[in-house]
Amino acid sequence: MASPATATGRPSPPPPAELRYGGRHARNPLGEVAFGAMCARLPRVLAQTARMAWAIDRRAVLLLLACQLLTGAAAAVLLANTARAMRPVLAEGAVSERLQQALPALLVITVAVGAGRVASALASYADGLITPRLTTAADSALVEAVCRVEAAARAHDGFADRQEAAEMGVVRSHVMVQDATRLTAAAVRMITAGGVLSVLHPLMLPLLLLAVVPAAVGAVLHAKVTYETHYANVGDRNVRQMMRYWSTTPKYTDEIRANSMTGYLLFWYRAISERIDRRVLDAAPRMLRIVLASSAIGGVFLVATWAVLAWLAATGQVEPAVAATAVVAVQSTLAALSQLVIHGAAMFHTALYLADMDTFLTHAAERAPKRGESVIGGPLKEIRLDEVVYRYPGRTAPALDGVSLTLRRGEIWAVVGENGSGKSTLTRLLCGIFLPDTGHVAWNGAGLAGLDPDQVWQRCGLVPQKFAEWPLRVRENVTLGQPRALDDTLVWQALDAVGMREPVEGLPHGLDTLLARELFGGTELSGGQWQRLVCSRALYRRPDLLILDEPTSQMDARGEHAILEQIKAISADRITLVVTHQLANTKIADRIIVMEHGRITEHGTYEELADAGGLFAELLALSQDR
Repeated sequence: MASPATATGRPSPPPPAELRYGGRHARNPLGEVAFGAMCARLPRVLAQTARMAWAIDRRAVLLLLACQLLTGAAAAVLLANTARAMRPVLAEGAVSERLQQALPALLVITVAVGAGRVASALASYADGLITPRLTTAADSALVEAVCRVEAAARAHDGFADRQEAAEMGVVRSHVMVQDATRLTAAAVRMITAGGVLSVLHPLMLPLLLLAVVPAAVGAVLHAKVTYETHYANVGDRNVRQMMRYWSTTPKYTDEIRANSMTGYLLFWYRAISERIDRRVLDAAPRMLRIVLASSAIGGVFLVATWAVLAWLAATGQVEPAVAATAVVAVQSTLAALSQLVIHGAAMFHTALYLADMDTFLTHAAERAPKRGESVIGGPLKEIRLDEVVYRYPGRTAPALDGVSLTLRRGEIWAVVGENGSGKSTLTRLLCGIFLPDTGHVAWNGAGLAGLDPDQVWQRCGLVPQKFAEWPLRVRENVTLGQPRALDDTLVWQALDAVGMREPVEGLPHGLDTLLARELFGGTELSGGQWQRLVCSRALYRRPDLLILDEPTSQMDARGEHAILEQIKAISADRITLVVTHQLANTKIADRIIVMEHGRITEHGTYEELADAGGLFAELLALSQDR
């Protein structure tokens, strides 16, 4: 369908694609859940909060519990002594005498109020001891889960959306202890005040409960609608967040401006934001109906509660002092019930987001590497692939299809082929980032699936096609936070190997220069300098397996020559694999393999393949026909 024309005569930009969080692994947990089952979540989330807090700081949890008990005791003492104080105050006689008789009870009430305030302050202090570390623990657990999950799992449909949904659990974790504390405090005050109210007259408490229960039901239903809206917006929020980063990071500024993309990006961002807002606004009438209905029903019963209390006092069924105490008890119970509803709804809301986080962590744990713990003793001498097949999730055609190959120590292998032929997938299988669907990948005869992955990756040095420009100092960008010596000698050796000594010495702080122009005190490298620095990372590691995927694509001729010479100079002590589209660079290789549609279609030396009349010869001729 053609887009309508704008005032300039050009087609209007298409709206953003409709994004929905769904699929086999993503279902709204409230989609078919009954009201009772929703309410049953509350005890579970309280228990979960208690377990998490206990693991963080046991003394702070015990302090919180003591404060809750002190709050309840103070409320009970306050109400009990209110009746004692009211009797002489409402009796006949001189004011001074009545006040003197009420003074002991008033002093007890003052102490009880003070104790309640102290308990509240100490509870806030205990919450302050727990919450920051609990939030950090939840956040760290999420980051660790994403970092440790099998690389292939991140390609599964909906993984990023599941992660976005889990992020809200981290956000909510900073209020969960506070809400749990206020909820339990309200419950203690309600039980205390309700007990006093029941003693005063058995009709009062049931009526008061009926006044608040509709509000509780309304709060849970309100939270359900809010969560449903949040759930519907997960996919859009996820991609909007990514687009926001791409639109605002300095890395893409040149491309955005020189290609006149600013207008479209703003249109796209506003369009998807308006779609998110529209879902929220569409839910507003439902929320209003819930609030109005629950408030109206609760209001009727609240009026009945006060009417019964007035009737009891007017007919003399309760004495004035007891009636005055009942007023205080009703107010206390009503306030406690209201707080119970508010914070109970908040806890219910938090429970939904924590469930998303727990589901994601479980999902990630199930997809973390399930490999063995064996290690390889001595140097890596051989990597063998036997009939390896690998298919990306959701794809029908395999990325690698029946690949067999043997790489030996001291050899340099070059991998060439057109885009999508399986070159990068092959590198991921060689270093164990992916495991084959069928076939076998073995290091020194030991299958990668049975080896400790961390031990495997410690022997690898990878220069990927898309590399990270870490906002770290030069030194950490070379060592990747894994120094091999107490001084910088090895760092400078790695930089010398790629011709980066002079550029680094020219930086404001040398090795201590922060490589992030957008951060205060930081600076930036050119594309070619970054690529050289990334190569220095792999060389610094002195790996058994060195893989370079298009390692010189952004370098000038001098830099490219220096890297290729360094690769040849160090090749005797490792297995080296170079993926490249620059066919002239394959002359450094002992053997070359040509890939097409996930298969190895040619292999041999440069001279053999250049004269073989196959794809390599064709690509070589095209590269020279300029």
